Parts: sequence; structure tokens; C-alpha cells
Amino acid sequence: MAGVTDRPFRQLCKQLGAGYAVSEMAASNPRLWATEKSARRIDHAGEMEPKAVQIAGADPRELADCATFNVERGAQIIDINMGCPVKKVCNSWCGSALLQNEDLVARILDAVVGAVDVPVTLKFRTGWNRENKNALRIARIAEQAGIAMLTLHGRTRADGYAGAAEYATIAAVKAAVAIPVVANGDITTPDKARDVLALTGADAVMIGRAAQGRPWICREIDHFLRTGSYLPAPRVDEVSALMHEHLEAHYAFYGEFLGVRTARKHIGWYVRELEGGETFRREMNLLESTATQLAAVARFFETQQRFGERLQYRPAVVDQAALAA
Repeated sequence: MAGVTDRPFRQLCKQLGAGYAVSEMAASNPRLWATEKSARRIDHAGEMEPKAVQIAGADPRELADCATFNVERGAQIIDINMGCPVKKVCNSWCGSALLQNEDLVARILDAVVGAVDVPVTLKFRTGWNRENKNALRIARIAEQAGIAMLTLHGRTRADGYAGAAEYATIAAVKAAVAIPVVANGDITTPDKARDVLALTGADAVMIGRAAQGRPWICREIDHFLRTGSYLPAPRVDEVSALMHEHLEAHYAFYGEFLGVRTARKHIGWYVRELEGGETFRREMNLLESTATQLAAVARFFETQQRFGERLQYRPAVVDQAALAA
């Protein structure tokens, strides 16, 4: 998730129950490795283990070299991205565009697995479009190449993020291979995680957009799957402290100028389902310093105390019809 899963956010998610968090996409093009953006994306200093770097590209040799480069710098897992549906990525024949060329997929996986001595995983989609679903063939190619784990998003590239994720293909992939399979797509509540695991037989679930502004969903799902009981909503003062910690780490990571600007989307996600959140977001987006931004966030959460000790947010709705798809 480019622009989202940077080191401060990954660290927070791990602290809040995520067992695994993958870096933003690192470009395989060696000319980009020294850029400031690429350097940040593969920065794992002080991060909780395991340290996983996701790489993206279309050339087997470049991807193998990129994997080696990152392992030498501390990556403990290499994840290959064949799932990104973004037009800019697919126009370069990267991400989910690769699903159109199974021979190239095989050569990429063979090259990367052969280049490093750490586990290599694959994130992909059910196919290029609904008329060309080839997740089963890709999964078998991956298993034969020595891929250690598959993460499958229940949509095609053409779907983007529209409509509901479908889980029948994930179930079919899980039944067809012996390596671990992780289910991804529209997992927004503990109940949905339980149901998707039951429907697919997957070994784990991966959370994406549902963690934006709600990183504690990781511990909520973990607790529910272990105990069958729900955690209460987090306390307002706890969320205020978590946001303070997240923002301070974010500013330290990006610096003053970039930090205040890139933090705006995270703050917007945190407050979007809270009373007065949209008004606050518009006002906060006009602030130009980290100090004023941090103070404004603290004041906003002080006002939330009047609604109760615990956060009053609207829970995500589980689409039961989609589960049957």
C-alpha cells in the first residue's frame, strides 16, 4: 500500500497485534534505489521482526538483484507484488499486469527465489479480468518455483477495488497447493475475518484498507479468533496517545515539511467516522507545522471525551451476501 504502510505505520500495526506487515512497493529498477523515496520505503531501522520488503517490477534479473539488495540491508522476507491494480503500475507491466504472462511470472519467481536465502512470498489477484481468471495456474507455478506463501486478493485487476471481494477462488487455490495461503479483500471486522477463514480454509487473513485510521483492528481480530469474544472499542485517551506516538514517529521519519503533509491522510482516516471528524479534517489540512497539527489532534480527541470514555465510531457493515459469492 504505497504511501500508507511506511515504517511508522507498520510498527504501530505490529504493536497492535499484526503478526506481519509488509513494506511499500520497492522498485526493482536499480536507478531508483538511491532516491529518497525508495530509501524510505526499505528503511526498517528499529522495526519489529519479521522485516518484509515488497518488490515490484517486470524484469526477472532486476527483481532478483533488488531482492538481494534488500536482503543485504536486513530484509527477512521478500514479497513479490503481482497484485497492484493501479494504472501507472500496470502500464509498466508490473503489479497485476504480470498475470497476463504466465511464462514471465514463472521466470520472475524462479529468479527471485534462486537469488536469496530468505522466504519469498507472492501477493496476487484472481486474474487480469473476470473472463481471464488464472489464480489457480499462478498458484501452482508459484509453488513449483519455491514460493513460501501466497496472499490472494479476491478481485481481478479489472475490478480494482470496486464491488465485493469473492472468496471462492481463494478457497480453490488453498485446496490446490500445499503452501500457506492468506486471504485478502474486504476483511473489515472480526466476524468477517472468521467467516472468510471458514469459507476459504486460508491459513491467515491480511488486512489492508480497513486498518487505515483503525490499526487496532489487528488486535480486535486476533482476540476474537482466539477467544470468540469482542474487545470493547478503544478508550479515547488511548487513541489520543496512539495518535501522538504515531505522528511523532511519522514526523521524525519524514521531517517537518513532508511530515505535516503526509500525516494529513492518516489523521483524516482516524477521525472520519467520529463526530465532527469531517469538519476537523478540513481545518487540520490548512495547518502548516507539525506542532500545530499535533496540538489540533490532541484538542480534537479531548472533545471526543464528552461522548463517552470509549471511541464512538460506526462499525463497518458486514456484507453477508458477498460472503456467499
